[in-house]
Amino acid sequence: MLKVEGLTKYFETPSGRIHSVDGVSFTINKGETLGLVGESGCGKSTTARTIIRLYEPDAGKIIFNGHDITHITQREMLTFRKKIQMIFQDPYASLNPRMTAGEIIREPMTIHKIPKDEHSSRVNHLLKLVGLNSEQAGRYPHEFSGGQRQRIGIARALAAEPELIICDEPVSALDVSIQAQIVNMLEDLQKSLGLTYLFIAHDLSMVKHISTRIAVMYLGSVVEIAQSDELYNRPLHPYTVSLLSSVPIPDPEKATQKHIIPLKGEIPSAINPPSGCKFHTRCPKAKPECRSVSPKLEDKGNGHFCACPFA
Repeated sequence: MLKVEGLTKYFETPSGRIHSVDGVSFTINKGETLGLVGESGCGKSTTARTIIRLYEPDAGKIIFNGHDITHITQREMLTFRKKIQMIFQDPYASLNPRMTAGEIIREPMTIHKIPKDEHSSRVNHLLKLVGLNSEQAGRYPHEFSGGQRQRIGIARALAAEPELIICDEPVSALDVSIQAQIVNMLEDLQKSLGLTYLFIAHDLSMVKHISTRIAVMYLGSVVEIAQSDELYNRPLHPYTVSLLSSVPIPDPEKATQKHIIPLKGEIPSAINPPSGCKFHTRCPKAKPECRSVSPKLEDKGNGHFCACPFA
C-alpha cells in the first residue's frame, strides 16, 4: 500500500541544517501494522508528517497504492489525503477548542464533499464506534478527559473512510490505565474496517503487541526492519540490542537477572551527524571502516533487514 524510498527532510536553522529524516526507506502492506520506534528526536514524527505531506520532502519518493505522491500539488493531494489520515500525539493540542466534538468529526466530511444529509448519522455512528455516545457531540474538547479527546481524534481520522492511518504516538500523552483501552480499540477498528497502520511509539512492549513488523530508527535513518517476534527474539543491530535490553520486565526475579547494555556517550547532533555509520560513535562493535562507510539495509534472511555489516 505504501512504499517510501530514500525519504529525506532537512530543516534550515541559524545553527545549521538539521538532518531530521535522512534516506528512510520501508514498505507497508495492506492490512498490516508497521511499528516505528527509536529515541526522542530520531525523526519518527517528521517521517510521518512528511509522508502525509504536512512537510514537503527534500528528496526520495512516497508511493501510495501505486501513485507517486511525492511532489503533487496540495489540490491533487486532497484526493490521497482522504485515504491517508493521521492521529496526532497530543489530544489537547490537536483539537480545535472552539469547535464541538460533532463539528470536529464533521469537518473532514465537509472537506472531502461527503453528502451533508449523511453527516449527522455518520457523526453519531463514529462516536459510538470509538466508545462515546451521540449526546456528547455538542460538547467542547475541554469538557472531555484526555482519553476521550483522543477518541474524538480517532473518530475524526475515520470520518473520511481512510485506508491508511498514521498513528503518531497516539497514547504517549495519556494515563497508563487508558493506553491499553485505546490500543485495543485501534486493533478492533483495524479488524472491523480493514485498516492499515503506521504506528509510532516509544513503548517497545506496546509496539510488539500491536505491530506486524517493526522498523527501528536512529538519528534520522532506519537501521533495522523485521517481523515483530523476529526482531524481539533475534535483534541484530547493536542499537536495537541495546534498546530492547532496556525494556522493563514486570517480574522482579527475571528483572534482576536481565543484562542491560548501556550505550556510551551522547546522541550526536542532528545538525552535525557523524560520517559513515551514524551509530559508530556509540557502537560496541564499531570498526575503523564504520567511520567512512554508510551501511545500507541488507536482507539477513527471513525478511530481516539490518544496516550493519558486523551484525
